[in-house]
Amino acid sequence: MVTFGFVRHGLTDWNSEYRAQGQHDVPLNAEGIRQARLLGERLAKEHWDYLYSSDLSRARVTAEIVAEAMGMEVTGFDPRLREKSHGRLDGTTVADRIALWGADWANLDHGEESVESILSRSMDFLREKASLHPDHKILIVSHGAWIARTIEHLLQVDDIPHVGNTSLCVLSGSDSSWSCVLPPCDKHLEVPADTSEDSASC
Repeated sequence: MVTFGFVRHGLTDWNSEYRAQGQHDVPLNAEGIRQARLLGERLAKEHWDYLYSSDLSRARVTAEIVAEAMGMEVTGFDPRLREKSHGRLDGTTVADRIALWGADWANLDHGEESVESILSRSMDFLREKASLHPDHKILIVSHGAWIARTIEHLLQVDDIPHVGNTSLCVLSGSDSSWSCVLPPCDKHLEVPADTSEDSASC
């Protein structure tokens, strides 16, 4: 049995503007760096064996900050962990989309990456790492849509709670059966950094 911890990257300016990021390489802002440091302080109280990250900078820098706090190194950066591509919607807000394509914009084809494509990437990565690191705890720093679609698939549910910036969700299991140990949790953003609690109490 393997345990995966799914972490969403810290905040960016585009997150604050509700602007689709997709695979654009948007950096963390000051608040995102602060969030990553708080997450690192939280995870430094736990044991994790490996840490993988998307190669996009907002995830990469989050992972590096967390790894330093935990006294470990990022095991690898993998493009399979990149966010969903939103096609021509990338870089736009809802107001932009209405201005460009009208009120019915959501029903048009914008060249977005399919759920099947996201899951092809994510399942390939998870199967590979579960085989490589059986019975270990593996942290994965990725992106909101990637994490949500992947967890929904593993748990066979239609929807999960919102995956906020630097939230942590923990699943444990195998190819045939997965259980949620911790739903998406960002308690480290709400409590003093020196408060000692374990993740499962979120």
